[in-house]
Amino acid sequence: MIPGCPGAKLFKQPQPEILNCPFCKGEVEIWTDEAKAVCPGCGNCITRRQAQSCLEWCKFARECVGEEFYNKYLSNKSIEENNMAKEIV
Repeated sequence: MIPGCPGAKLFKQPQPEILNCPFCKGEVEIWTDEAKAVCPGCGNCITRRQAQSCLEWCKFARECVGEEFYNKYLSNKSIEENNMAKEIV
């Protein structure tokens, strides 16, 4: 990992966020480096949109955050894009 890159902070030090479940309105904890979580109240899988990241355009992204985090980000973006496609249909 490249030290000091501000764009990669959320990947190097993920933080928990609380979202409301769209199905039961219960609270769901999801981390900033995750795209989906299971609601403890109703058991439904919820997803959130990730903000655009420098990992999408920086040529040093893979080196900056490391292979594991880079691949996880790409996987999360794929989940997000699949969910968006389902919403359009």
